[in-house]
Amino acid sequence: MPPSRSRSGTSSRAALIVTCEHGGNLIPRRWAILFRGRGAWLRSHRGYDLGAAPVAKYLARTFRAPLFIATTSRLLVDMNRSDHHPRLFSKVTRPLPEKERRRIVEQHYDRHRGAVERAIVRAEKLGSRVVHIAVHSFTPILNGIPRRADVGLLYDPARAGEREFCARWQVALERVDPSLRVRRNYPYRGTSDGFTTALRRAHSASAYAGIEVELSQRLLRTPAGLHRMGRLLVESLVGLPLQLG
Repeated sequence: MPPSRSRSGTSSRAALIVTCEHGGNLIPRRWAILFRGRGAWLRSHRGYDLGAAPVAKYLARTFRAPLFIATTSRLLVDMNRSDHHPRLFSKVTRPLPEKERRRIVEQHYDRHRGAVERAIVRAEKLGSRVVHIAVHSFTPILNGIPRRADVGLLYDPARAGEREFCARWQVALERVDPSLRVRRNYPYRGTSDGFTTALRRAHSASAYAGIEVELSQRLLRTPAGLHRMGRLLVESLVGLPLQLG
């Protein structure tokens, strides 16, 4: 991707950072006993985002961007929730003593989010504007209701840069594959509780853009599907101006 351009037409460096908050369903040995008999749950969309990690790796490798993947299951602690969110812990870990929950947060949650935050700060100190792409996936049917999209682009509509970037990205995705159903702020709102939402509070719109990419797991169940989706995301991003507003 080329340097972004400000409204005055001057170039400014842009740094891409790729993350995946639900990249695996691993349970550390210390807490493994809590999940005995819950293998099906761990393997389901409740345990992790199927296919998200390979796509994130493909993006980061292609654009030579820093990559941060959390491989601990969201059922231990959810890296994409604020630390005060009532569903930060699952029904399995929520009853644990406060001291034990704090240990989980420090060893897994803080480690992932802290590494991403430090990378953003480093880029800002070098004078780069950060575009953070967080890769997630969603189950195509939730509670019996079909999700009618293949790709969702989540952003904050109040931030002009994110809004314009996602509008351009949607057009680019539909151009490289007209069969793709691409929607913005679907199946979730971009301003809902999440890592990008928290990072927006810490970084100005001129310095940081947080885009959460949601991919239907319907398209990610085979190696061919994973490769196709990674390739489509890359092709649509190549040449796309990093408009941050």
